[in-house]
Amino acid sequence: MTEHEDRQARFDRGMALLDEVSGGSGPAVVESLQDVSPELAYQVVAWGYGEIYSRPQLVPRDRQLVTIGILTALGGCEPQLRVHIETALNVGVTPAEIVEALLQSAGYCGFPRALNATNVAKEVFAERGLLPVTDM
Repeated sequence: MTEHEDRQARFDRGMALLDEVSGGSGPAVVESLQDVSPELAYQVVAWGYGEIYSRPQLVPRDRQLVTIGILTALGGCEPQLRVHIETALNVGVTPAEIVEALLQSAGYCGFPRALNATNVAKEVFAERGLLPVTDM
């Protein structure tokens, strides 16, 4: 296999997984970066999903809970947080579990970041008809 074929195989593996967990939004991620940084789009798909997300040590729902916690702690990542809350719902994380993860994060990264993240979750839940959140 040539370096180009290997590079393409990583991208293809990543795109297949991204499409599976995101509900088909993979091409939009790539397209949004084509005119400014196609290499970043490649790396997000090939490395992020083809190399890391595809590892078997964590199931997709657990990876999404970890990612939601990290993005909440970082703050200022609301667009990416929205994508990962959507993806978490796609892979079987319940709204109540997402809310609980955000509540847990408040003690470690502060109330402002947890509130911002919870508001993003609320928007996603509203769009999907998942409010009010029950099972708390």
